[in-house]
Amino acid sequence: MKVQPSILALAILTGVSLFTAGCTVMRGQETVGSYVDDKTITAAIKAKMIEDKSVDAAVINVQTLNGEVSLSGFAKSPLEKQRAESIARETKGVRMVHNNLIIRR
Repeated sequence: MKVQPSILALAILTGVSLFTAGCTVMRGQETVGSYVDDKTITAAIKAKMIEDKSVDAAVINVQTLNGEVSLSGFAKSPLEKQRAESIARETKGVRMVHNNLIIRR
């Protein structure tokens, strides 16, 4: 029996996709969907920070896990720290924000 190369390639890609998806779930995510949602939330927050001129998005790290956002890095003032937190809280899908920004004067 001869296996067509396209079917073999599809089978390999499917296996790789399932293996990769399984790895992301094992990193503490509930589902592959929540992993994608977390990446979407992080990207949305970073985009809003880039648009907001009162926040220096380059020095603020955003991480999301199951809808919980952690902000880390540096803020130039208490106002910038508060604004970064507000941007995160106002983003769709965010359940909680941990603001670990350090004010650097």
